[in-house]
Amino acid sequence: MISTILNKLFSGHQRSVKAKKHILGSIFLKGISILISLILVPLTIDYLNPTKYGIWITLMSVITWFNFFDVGLGNGLRNKFATAKAEGKYELARTYISTTYVIITIISIILFFLFFLFNQFIDWGEILNTSINIIEIEKLVFIVFTVFCLQFIIKLINIIFIADQRPAMSSVVNTAASLISLIVVVILMKTTDGSLLYLGASFSIVNLVVPLLAGIFFFNTSYKKYKPSLKYVDFSYAKGLLSLSGRFFIMQGAALIIYMTDNIIITQTSGPEDVTPYNIAYKYFGVITMVFTIISSSLWSAYTEAFVKKDFEWMRNSIKKVMFLWVGFAVITAVMLLFSNYAYNIWVGPKVQVPFSLSLMMAIYVMLVTSVMIFGNFLSGVGKVQLSVYHSVFVGILNIPLSIFFARNLELGSTGVIMATCCGVIISILFQPIQCWKIINGTAKGLWNK
Repeated sequence: MISTILNKLFSGHQRSVKAKKHILGSIFLKGISILISLILVPLTIDYLNPTKYGIWITLMSVITWFNFFDVGLGNGLRNKFATAKAEGKYELARTYISTTYVIITIISIILFFLFFLFNQFIDWGEILNTSINIIEIEKLVFIVFTVFCLQFIIKLINIIFIADQRPAMSSVVNTAASLISLIVVVILMKTTDGSLLYLGASFSIVNLVVPLLAGIFFFNTSYKKYKPSLKYVDFSYAKGLLSLSGRFFIMQGAALIIYMTDNIIITQTSGPEDVTPYNIAYKYFGVITMVFTIISSSLWSAYTEAFVKKDFEWMRNSIKKVMFLWVGFAVITAVMLLFSNYAYNIWVGPKVQVPFSLSLMMAIYVMLVTSVMIFGNFLSGVGKVQLSVYHSVFVGILNIPLSIFFARNLELGSTGVIMATCCGVIISILFQPIQCWKIINGTAKGLWNK
């Protein structure tokens, strides 16, 4: 019986079989990672306290903004590597990898020196809307950002795994880092007293060392033919990388504005203590987002390969299957909403209260953003993202004032912030499906085909 099910599951096109195997592997590993993440939340709140936890989450949101400075190179490499490999040009793939590593290293060095220069003029207490532990926070910011600049380079190995249609390997790295982080929190709880500095420094170092070891191992074994080398660096290919990366850069920057400013806006309009219930709801419903992301984003590079080989039938069937899965995820999200208060109480206890209105908007947001993933990953995979770039710029400009208006003027607080984000996401649903089918059916012209 089991063998029959497995044979049926892993039958079909070779590209589909590979995707299914890595999707299942990623879901299993991501399930472990999600479980660890859920355990980490109450442990971290207990170790710090709700206010300090809110400060920590907000600080990480600020640091995450600096991902913007990879100028979309990660996603550009993803498409270029997948295309080169699909065409059997392995030396070209190595050139893209080597060149990207050098460019990212240069960017990281510049970022570090700019941060070192301007950090002394930044009032982190004002940004985080707190007057507690300012000296500790300033030390933490320096450590976290320094390690972040190194992670910027080291974590490219995950992009290569995903570009090679092996997302499960990326999940192995991330899950290992999560597990070690959990162990670190338990040790800190037994040996220290609620230190933001110890927590942040430990998490940062763990998330640097794990991908570093993974990169060293794989570039000396199964990925040896792609191992970065200075002799393969060719800046003439940088233009091709940056041309595609430039569009991803704009989309990525807008996404950071849309998603990463939420904690800052909540901190400034309601206080850092309100960041905690917002993030509890975000992580709770984020389980759906994470699992659906594994499925949809795992197909990104497969779409790239299929598009190069003009396998439109496979692309059409794959999108239809993901749409069918989305319906099931929407039902699960609705069930999670109905039982959300019970889940919060079991998960974090009574010390953090999450309004039902916030849970409702977060559930709507999850259903919207996952529906956009169905088509967004296809468009990114085939490199037809110009319309999405225009949309990203428009929503990026609109999001912050709209979030502040809903949160402060309409007195909706954190519920208003996620409501503003939903307004931006809805726009994508109006054009991305149309563009997808036009491309697959060969009728995309003009802006629809860019």
